[in-house]
Amino acid sequence: MSEPTAPIRRFYKEAVVSHAEAGGHAVLLDARTLRTPMKAPLVLPTEALAAAIVAEWAGQGEVVRPETMPLTRLANVALDRTPQARGDIAAMIRGYGETDLLCHRADRPEGLVARQASAWDPPLAWAAQSLGVTLVPVAGVMATEQHPASLDRIAAAALALDDFSLTGLAHAVGVTGSAVLGLALACEAEFRGEALFAAAALDELWGQEVWGEDAELTARLERLKGELAALEEWFLALGAERVRMQIPD
Repeated sequence: MSEPTAPIRRFYKEAVVSHAEAGGHAVLLDARTLRTPMKAPLVLPTEALAAAIVAEWAGQGEVVRPETMPLTRLANVALDRTPQARGDIAAMIRGYGETDLLCHRADRPEGLVARQASAWDPPLAWAAQSLGVTLVPVAGVMATEQHPASLDRIAAAALALDDFSLTGLAHAVGVTGSAVLGLALACEAEFRGEALFAAAALDELWGQEVWGEDAELTARLERLKGELAALEEWFLALGAERVRMQIPD
């Protein structure tokens, strides 16, 4: 029984967690093991993540809508795609470090400059202290060349993660535009929640304050907030120690 890729009528009564024979935790729909789009059994590394995915399936109404199940979608990627693409994923994350959101600073007005420093300097300092990744901020639209050793450390940190953690990291980096924010979300509780959203959406939020609300931008910010909330749940369900212990010294 594989995950639907388009809305269909609900075809099961209950969803439960089950211990998989080979280890891990499976999701059962009416006693049948849920499978990925590539037909692999959907076996999760922690019971907490399995329970969260069960909650997504149990919460469906008469119609099953995959777009409302972000954890299931991430799990499918972790099982079907990530194992064969780890090198490419790490290279992609490294590339984000070259033009990291946190390094593109405004030179005016003073209020925006100060807000960027307040929100973006702490995760940059964390990356330098915890990962040995030192990225240099620059004012203006042109990126500065970052030190290759720091970019290599970003790739090494990504490759040190298991497939589930790496999948979440890749999505977080793509959503935020920042390798540093993605790594901070994966590894440090203090860079989650409202603080993470405020950092990732800082320029857009500032624009709203100055120019007023725009319906399209507001909708985009709500989608970002939802993506970040799902990613936070993903990493919490995986377990902080599970992720942190695999970051290289």
